[in-house]
Amino acid sequence: MKITKIKKTKNDKYKLELDNDESIITYGDVILKNNLLYNQELDFEKLSKLYQDTNYYDVYNKVIKFISKRLRSEKEIIEYLDKLNFKEKKEVIESLKKLGLINDKRFAKAYFNDRLFLSNDGPKKITNQLIQHNIDVDLISNIEYEYNKEINDKLNKIIIKKIKNNTKYSNSMLRKKVILDLINKGYDKQCIAEIYENNKVENDNISKDYDKLIKKLLLKYSDDELILNIKNKLYQKGYTYSEIKEIIDKKNSN
Repeated sequence: MKITKIKKTKNDKYKLELDNDESIITYGDVILKNNLLYNQELDFEKLSKLYQDTNYYDVYNKVIKFISKRLRSEKEIIEYLDKLNFKEKKEVIESLKKLGLINDKRFAKAYFNDRLFLSNDGPKKITNQLIQHNIDVDLISNIEYEYNKEINDKLNKIIIKKIKNNTKYSNSMLRKKVILDLINKGYDKQCIAEIYENNKVENDNISKDYDKLIKKLLLKYSDDELILNIKNKLYQKGYTYSEIKEIIDKKNSN
């Protein structure tokens, strides 16, 4: 079997026309690697090598396209190669590492940065996500330390917003709600509590709720029974014992 023509195609590949009227689409790197020339004879061994190398570069270029969409971890590349049923994973991985296209340190930093600024995920949640990518825990810890100021600044903004947007809750209930929400998002409980205390604003909801209950319950109760029912209603709304006692003492002293 002989190569009768080598022609470059529109997509930067090459078409090898053979004297048996068949053709092979391959790559420039394959042609150079196998020293393919016009009028060259191809025996079975050379033809098999040609198909093997072409398949390698087919997969290699798919991986390059996969990486071009966004940075990928080494684990993601391996899983992608597995989906393609490609066995020469090690060779592809090593080649991409030499080119700097696989770099888990760079991936981890970019991933942490994106999740921190483009989502409400906290550092613990981001850390768990990176561990799923087989990123070293010490590396993640170092990255988190670098972003410590940004994490606290972001947490501060989130807490201020939550306090402003949830004025219907009692002070104690709002605190519990904010802390629980942010723990679930991956922030440190102690850090949340400290920043919350620095930003908390005491609302007057309990006073308004007390006045509403007095107007409503005075029609049914009086004296100790009235106070007991007010206490129960306020407790159901999420106010603490100390908040309820304070407002009752305040109102009764007027």
